[in-house]
Amino acid sequence: MLAAARERFAADGYERATIRAIAKDARIDPSMVMRYYGTKEGLFAAAVSVDLKLPDLGFLPREEVGRALVTHFLELWEANEELTALLRVGAAGQAGAERMQGIFREQLLPVARQVCPDPEQVPARAALGATQLLGLALTRYVLRLPSAVELTREEIVAWLAPTVQRYLTAPHP
Repeated sequence: MLAAARERFAADGYERATIRAIAKDARIDPSMVMRYYGTKEGLFAAAVSVDLKLPDLGFLPREEVGRALVTHFLELWEANEELTALLRVGAAGQAGAERMQGIFREQLLPVARQVCPDPEQVPARAALGATQLLGLALTRYVLRLPSAVELTREEIVAWLAPTVQRYLTAPHP
């Protein structure tokens, strides 16, 4: 059921995916979806349980943080269709946005705390880093802008790593 939901959300987006279509794809009665997950939002949250498996930045030399994160995110996006689906849904609807906010709060903020020089700036700095990574993901994997798709991984790391590095570790401007 969850595999069918992931595929349907990725293909149709959150708003257009229906419980009936997901149940048909899973070859089950729609009432079973509602029985186990209660609502479409509940099914979505269960289907897109995402662990970013972020690296422990505390063990890296400070000047390698940006490169490590950009490289890690490229590997994740290229190996995981769920992230593309989550980005599509997050940009299009409240349930997806809330799920992405939860991932940011639970997974990205703790990593940013490891390297940010000022604890009060962690949320803002993590959000700025996310703008770069999510912007890349949107243009490369969702919108598939030819210029973004054609960039090699090495080029992307070379361009984005210094920016992410600066957001997370540079002195406050």
